[in-house]
Amino acid sequence: MSLFDPPAAPDRARLVPPRVVLSVADFVAQARATIERELALLWIGGEISNFTRATSGHCYFTLKDDRAQLRCVMFRGRAALLDFAPRNGQQVEVRAQPTLYEARGEFQVQIDFMRPAGAGALHERFERLKRELADAGLFDAARKRDLPRFPQRIGIVTSLQAAALRDVLTTLRARWPAACVIVYPTPVQGEGAAERIAQAVDCASTRAEVDVLIVCRGGGSLEDLWALNEAVVAHAIARCAVPVVAGIGHETDTTIADFVADVRAPTPTAAAVAATPDRVQLARQLDAWTARLARTARRELERQAQRVDSLERRLVSPGRQLAQQRDALDATRQRLQAAAARTVERAQWRLGRVVAALDHARPDLAARRRRIETLRERLVRAAQLDAVRRAARVDAARAALAHLDPRAVLARGFAIARTADGAIVRDASQLVAGTRVQVSVAAGHFDATVDRVATDGD
Repeated sequence: MSLFDPPAAPDRARLVPPRVVLSVADFVAQARATIERELALLWIGGEISNFTRATSGHCYFTLKDDRAQLRCVMFRGRAALLDFAPRNGQQVEVRAQPTLYEARGEFQVQIDFMRPAGAGALHERFERLKRELADAGLFDAARKRDLPRFPQRIGIVTSLQAAALRDVLTTLRARWPAACVIVYPTPVQGEGAAERIAQAVDCASTRAEVDVLIVCRGGGSLEDLWALNEAVVAHAIARCAVPVVAGIGHETDTTIADFVADVRAPTPTAAAVAATPDRVQLARQLDAWTARLARTARRELERQAQRVDSLERRLVSPGRQLAQQRDALDATRQRLQAAAARTVERAQWRLGRVVAALDHARPDLAARRRRIETLRERLVRAAQLDAVRRAARVDAARAALAHLDPRAVLARGFAIARTADGAIVRDASQLVAGTRVQVSVAAGHFDATVDRVATDGD
């Protein structure tokens, strides 16, 4: 018989006092064993109320709906694995083992795992999109860019009402107040938030007025952070022209934007830390470098002082130095004079050989000049003769063309007749009585009408 079966009719035989009387502890233990055996591990959905976390780390609360409620316990080991903070009024889904708390004889369920209601489908959607974007190469380490070491302008994409914005601004002001901060306001939760976030990232990329861009928001449930898990946001971050730092939620929160960003920070404050140098640390480092430089300069001065002392001990009187330098100068002058004399002799010998070779190889320029003059005169005479012949040919051609010029024929009294379409009349059969023709003579033309047509046979 299952616990869910309808109750059977009373059995009078069972109302008779049994021979063995169970203690309360034994009875509760048997009831617990029966419940745990009959009701295996299962999923239950409902609303959290009366939630408390004991100092031991165990969580106690009631799971209810509009018709019933259950006492629930989640022990410290399992509660430590939660990636969100349960709160009263939150709809959750729990994987639990029904049982009895023997000390009080109370029915309760032991929670093995808990997630926000609907998180299962969202988690599957999250993993599917994560695989698709990873296959597309958006998570590749090779496309991650280094952050600028000393950014002059820092952009922030978040909501103006977000507490994360105040945390980031406070951290930036403390660490790197020299940077100019530009906020690209956008909703980070709710309907249309993903598209607005992508538009803000694209705006920062297009305007190119910042050196690094921080995309941030505070923590929340998977549903609260879902706008940063959309593909439109991932692609906007991937194509952004400046490096992007993602600081979203708490350390346990992970979104698709974290995987695509050039740097993932566990919190918004950590994102501000990642995007800026620490001016206090830089000042300390500068002080250390200044001290090292001073020590190095002091040691160098001491070393040079020792060198001066050593050179001072090796100093020679000026008179003796001048005598030594005069002797060295005389020796050098003698060597220089001897070397110069040898150089002049070698140059004169080479010059004599060159002159002899030139005299031997020099051509008879006068003879060649006379030959060139003769050739020039022959060329001039040939050119003049060719010009005369060409002029005669031109005159002959001009005379021949004059004989063929139709105007010369017209000048002898002939005329040319043309029809209305401009065709030359060569045969009287082309015309009929009444045809209009244009007659060209040596001096002008006139129009005429054909009265009669006669051929050679007429």
